[in-house]
Amino acid sequence: MIEPTNPERALALSYAPRDVRAGLAAVFALDDTLGQILRTTREPLVGQMRLTWWHEALVALDNAPPPAQPVLQALAAKVLPQGLSGTRLAGMIDGWEMLLDPDPLTAPMLEAYATVRGGTVFAAAGRMLGAAERDPLLVAGQGWALADLARHSRDAAAVLPTEMAATALADATRQRWSRAARALGALAHIARMDLALPQGMSPPVGAPQRVARLAWHRFTGR
Repeated sequence: MIEPTNPERALALSYAPRDVRAGLAAVFALDDTLGQILRTTREPLVGQMRLTWWHEALVALDNAPPPAQPVLQALAAKVLPQGLSGTRLAGMIDGWEMLLDPDPLTAPMLEAYATVRGGTVFAAAGRMLGAAERDPLLVAGQGWALADLARHSRDAAAVLPTEMAATALADATRQRWSRAARALGALAHIARMDLALPQGMSPPVGAPQRVARLAWHRFTGR
């Protein structure tokens, strides 16, 4: 089982039923792995090749056992049995590929990136959780992806994704989440708290006020 390395993410995922926590952790570990590729690859061509490998490996999960790679093995064991396919999960790679473009990202490009990356992650997680139709999965996923991008961008490049993330996360966190999907609502709240910090400041993970906010969401859905 893959364990979240971030304590606040682990806390948020603990709001989910025990039998789907490992699957949720695997989906977010996949996203982390794809993000690490972009953060550690300077040459776009090399990054594209590495993302292509992951795309092919995810699609192959639908027809063959996973290779000896922990994230792929966790997905095969804990996510695919929940009715999700490797091909569907591979869809999030299209979002990450957009960041390989050397040109500045426009608002339409950022929206597409956030929808493909964050929307795919939250939709997959929402399916495993049995989220309600009223749960704002798409806008929460968009805001979560944009907030993460903003935190890893330089000052000038962070302005637009920060503004877009703030709007999406405000919408996602003002709504009352169903009990089934509150793990994802908690992740939206974490992203919003992170976004409110000064650029470059590391989130005070586990700070009492942050934990209290997540606890309030767990019991109220807000």
